[in-house]
Amino acid sequence: MSGVTRVPIQIMIADDHALLRQGIKNVLDFESDLRVVGEAGDGEEALKKAAELSPDIMLLDINMPRLNGLEVTRRLKETKANTKVIILTIHDDENYVIEVLKSGAAGYLLKDIEPGMLIKAIRTVYEGETFIYPTLAKKLFGQLAGEKAAHSRRSEERLTERELEVLQLTARGMSNQEIASKLYLSEKTVKNHLTNIFRKINVTDRTQAVLYALKHKLVVLD
Repeated sequence: MSGVTRVPIQIMIADDHALLRQGIKNVLDFESDLRVVGEAGDGEEALKKAAELSPDIMLLDINMPRLNGLEVTRRLKETKANTKVIILTIHDDENYVIEVLKSGAAGYLLKDIEPGMLIKAIRTVYEGETFIYPTLAKKLFGQLAGEKAAHSRRSEERLTERELEVLQLTARGMSNQEIASKLYLSEKTVKNHLTNIFRKINVTDRTQAVLYALKHKLVVLD
């Protein structure tokens, strides 16, 4: 009996450096479940081609001519496009991460990323999860270590100890499968915990949950 053929993840690369676009394409072309369907050299072209091609994932630079990456992301969100955005940039400032997530992006990567991590990020975001460059996530969340603001205690008390663990690992960019493995749970149980977390803190997705964890200082690194 033959296996089910998986439709490749459709990817668009938007960056004003043609050499970088070609380099990324060369990396992704080796993966049978990934397919680059389009490229753009500026923000306006990125929006136009996204409307034409409806890619699953857009790898998008922040510093783009005509329209920057944040504005492209916001406009895609406003049009309720199905394209998920992963920002690919040289900026390692944690403030950029917060702005990117607020704009509607689902991922944040630095351009010196290893090919394997880029591929992992694409697959993770395609599955509806958030992915932040690990060292940047550690820097970002590490600033909150040991901080316990009074206004956040009510939120923390509404979440169980297990839910807080799941939220913290989610904020660190771990997938459901990785969380399940680390906590010795099934993926279904992790999904149930996330559903409960979303309901309790009144958010609708992982990105909003990460922002909530940041705002209310619920994430602490050991």
